[in-house]
Amino acid sequence: MYDYESSDTSNNNVLGVTGSLPFTGRWLVGSTPAKQIPSHGTDMFGVGYAIDFMAVDEQNRTSPEVSWRTFIGTESPEIFYAFGKPVVSPVSGKIVSIHNGEPDHEARRSLLTLIPYAAKQNERIRKGPAAIAGNYIIISPNHSDVYIAIVHLQLDSLLVKEGDHVSEGEHIANCGNSGNSTQPHIHIQAMTSLNFSNTKGVPLYFNAFNQWGKGNSEPTIVKKAFPRANAVVSPRLNE
Repeated sequence: MYDYESSDTSNNNVLGVTGSLPFTGRWLVGSTPAKQIPSHGTDMFGVGYAIDFMAVDEQNRTSPEVSWRTFIGTESPEIFYAFGKPVVSPVSGKIVSIHNGEPDHEARRSLLTLIPYAAKQNERIRKGPAAIAGNYIIISPNHSDVYIAIVHLQLDSLLVKEGDHVSEGEHIANCGNSGNSTQPHIHIQAMTSLNFSNTKGVPLYFNAFNQWGKGNSEPTIVKKAFPRANAVVSPRLNE
């Protein structure tokens, strides 16, 4: 039997928007405002309420492959389930900004590779939003004053252009590993302006979705909420 859960994290004093999960299938929740705000430890680039998702299999693995490179080296992004998966629009609205041209770089899971990568974070910040966001799409939702950005997209996978109108659930790009990303994932955020360098993050809640906690065989149905950290989620269609 399903249980139902609704958001208790909304703040009536903070502008927010509600949309659908930007994918199909099962995805693991990484950084999320359900755990902490700012969700990524900073308010820079409008990431205060940003959420990360990584595609997983039935064993909740982000990749079926483990090798010596997993522990001491970098790995090809192609071995991860998320890489190349369709990204769908979480809302109906207008495409107001896109960026393409950033490469999908090698993935990192080991501390031996993550530590030196983190040490170069300030260098990437100095290079500007493209070095952080990678390839991205920004959507202006209908009847809303905020913007939704989806970043780290796969190089040359964008299916829309500026000025296009998209429908909720429409395939707009593929998941990649461009920008400031250690393994392929979808990073999505709502923000107050188009300018990553001068914007504030705002809450982005999701309509009905399935959510599995650790050890749960049956999902909880969650409505208008942030997904929980380390949970696995999937969309509920037509709700």
